[in-house]
Amino acid sequence: MGKAKKLRAHKVKHATVKKMIAPTKDPRLKSAASAEKKAEEARNVEQTPASMFFAHNSALGPPFHVIVDTNFINFSIKNKIDMVKGMMDCLLAKCIPVILDSVMAELEKLGSKYRVALRLAKDPRFLRLPSYLKKGCYADDDIVEHVRVHRCFIVATCDKELKRRIRRIPGVPIMYISARKYTIERMPEAFGAPK
Repeated sequence: MGKAKKLRAHKVKHATVKKMIAPTKDPRLKSAASAEKKAEEARNVEQTPASMFFAHNSALGPPFHVIVDTNFINFSIKNKIDMVKGMMDCLLAKCIPVILDSVMAELEKLGSKYRVALRLAKDPRFLRLPSYLKKGCYADDDIVEHVRVHRCFIVATCDKELKRRIRRIPGVPIMYISARKYTIERMPEAFGAPK
């Protein structure tokens, strides 16, 4: 093999190697760059409210505002519990049930089978609040977003998945039905709640 042919073969060999580890086209380098971006995103820590003292929420106080979920209304009807009276018995203070627009839309969507629950939700003692998320959004997502932004609410639900999601948010008590009575968790000053 001549000298020129060896030199050409050598250039071709190095050109392919250069082409393979070019920084713009190597997927290994892209994954490293994306890992750096993910690390920067992970550093964004959510600001805790000033009303929080460790896990205790000092923003909660009478009159308590209780965001009510759809299934909580249905279970209250099944267990024959008056919602306002049951909440007052549980917390030993005045309670204002809050119905979000997404919960009302979910009740309307359920149809005539749940007309008693809809009539109960339209009670003038209940406070209506607009949804944070866009129309047609799932009610559980709306409740979680509402509670994440404003930590001055108690959430009343019997849904296990929603309870699990709310437990991740510090300082938000959860009200649920146990032994035909309302019970509350994560609220130390609830003296009327059965243990």
